[in-house]
Amino acid sequence: MSADDVPLIPYATLFGNPAYLKPEISPDGTRLLFLAPYDGVLNVWSSPVDDPGAATPVTRDRRRGVRTFGVCHDDRTLFYLRDADGDESWRLYLVDLVTGAERCATPFDGVQTRIMAHNRWHPDVVLLGLNRDQRHLHDVYRLDLPTGTLTKVATNPGYLSWIVDTDLRVRGGTRMRPDGGTTIELDGEPWLDVPYEDTMGTRVLGFTRDGATCYLLSSIGANANRLYAVDTTTGAQTLLAADPTYDIRRVELDPATRRPEAVVFAKDRDERVFLDEEYAKDLARIHSDLAVAGIDAEVYVDRTDRADERWILSVVTSADPVRYYLYERRAGRLTYLFNHQPELDRYRLARMEPFTFTARDGVTVHGYVTWPPAAERRDLPAVVNVHGGPWSRNSFGLDEEAQLLANRGYACVQVNFRGSTGYGKHFRNLGTKQWGAAMHTDLLDAVDHLVASGAVDRSRLAIMGCSYGGYAALAGVAFTPGVFACAISLCGPSNLLTMLAGGAPYRTPLAAFMRTQVGDPETEQDMLWQRSPLSRVEDITVPVLVAQGANDVRVTQDEAEQIVAALRAKGVPYDYLLFPDEGHGLTRPENRQAYYEAVERFLAEHLATR
Repeated sequence: MSADDVPLIPYATLFGNPAYLKPEISPDGTRLLFLAPYDGVLNVWSSPVDDPGAATPVTRDRRRGVRTFGVCHDDRTLFYLRDADGDESWRLYLVDLVTGAERCATPFDGVQTRIMAHNRWHPDVVLLGLNRDQRHLHDVYRLDLPTGTLTKVATNPGYLSWIVDTDLRVRGGTRMRPDGGTTIELDGEPWLDVPYEDTMGTRVLGFTRDGATCYLLSSIGANANRLYAVDTTTGAQTLLAADPTYDIRRVELDPATRRPEAVVFAKDRDERVFLDEEYAKDLARIHSDLAVAGIDAEVYVDRTDRADERWILSVVTSADPVRYYLYERRAGRLTYLFNHQPELDRYRLARMEPFTFTARDGVTVHGYVTWPPAAERRDLPAVVNVHGGPWSRNSFGLDEEAQLLANRGYACVQVNFRGSTGYGKHFRNLGTKQWGAAMHTDLLDAVDHLVASGAVDRSRLAIMGCSYGGYAALAGVAFTPGVFACAISLCGPSNLLTMLAGGAPYRTPLAAFMRTQVGDPETEQDMLWQRSPLSRVEDITVPVLVAQGANDVRVTQDEAEQIVAALRAKGVPYDYLLFPDEGHGLTRPENRQAYYEAVERFLAEHLATR
């Protein structure tokens, strides 16, 4: 089969509603709940745990759909969050699973609800964070499920985040200092001063049920963060897990004791290190059964069943729909439930492959390439697809954007440039104040590496991304003209000065972090302007596609309007898509499909492939 014989995957199959998403078992072990379309909108469905085919809808949202939900430990209340057209003013909705009655627990305009804590030991109580009285800070409220009563239990003294124990007692929080470091406070006292370089790698995970131990992720005194058990009385630390290079991506806890049973290190593929022998046996059995079926995958475990007898597994490869399984521990039995998009089974998906290269200053950089299936890896057109954050990373797994690009004949190049998370604090902090500088040259060096291999055609390169990735796309064509044939920016900042000045009030506690990571508008105004694509719009000579959500509270609409106006004034070809019912990124299936149809047309016109 040649590349031209690979069937094209429809937009609706990649970017429409999934058929199934986020299954979980109710705490009493009787129900299977999951997201699925109802009248074309994602809603929560429920079925008997052993009969998914008997599912019926529990919610009936008609707008953006439900993405975040769960079942409370009172065994009859389902909760979900919903905002208004992407404005991130989340409201909490409660549904009685017995009567079907629904109510909004936080009916406050312009207020963001955060679910802070709920557990089996306090089945009728949920702790919420609400910026109702202080728009820049979230206070702690106690929600009584039977009555719906909201009671403020703590006023925020300036915390970025709160620390709560298993008895739902507010124990403290994390406060940001002007230098970009943080102070973790417990029980009214400073507990740990976190230097600036360790801020992103250090946090309290939680407490054991008896409260005698708390668990701390920390990179203080090391390159990569480590897991410690800390005696809450003496402060003595016991090291539980560490890697010299890679950060801990996830800690898996026993749901009853709250003790760590495994940690997952953020390598090219997940590496799980076990702290509990029985948990290790369960995962070994699961991987063995999957291997018999020929499946090499990352396995994510969901343990919402209070008895911990039945688990839901998400099984993720880079070239298959996400598969969901029911695992019964006592019987050691694995039962396939469904995958997230059965329509994808009809198509040949592309495989994501890790690669590494050496940047111009000698730093080792990691990334992934998703190659067009059945195509010879020779002189291929390529799209550098830049992740957002930038304090995040690309990871191994199914990526719909990468699948679209590879299916249409492009190599999709995803680089974990310096500043990305997962590779330790030294690598992450190499990105400090390097927007449009060394973070950008890492992308260029990745291109050089792939061009030198003969796989990628230097004359047919595009750059695209969302959020920071959108900024990187604009920077690519503004700061290095001649490298990329076109750029696509979704919700990307064009002016770092206005980006730092904008955003929702509750983002202001992050101001010190942004000043230390990106730049200080008071003392580094010239640098920030020079690193803004808008400052170099005169150097943009290639077509640009700009897309933006009108209700974005992170990168506001003004960022798109500024660059579009400048491109228009200069006569540079551009397309501008403004989505009035979206925020930071695209959620509605119809908008996602419209955007990716525009992306395909744009790339086909300017890179000339399938």
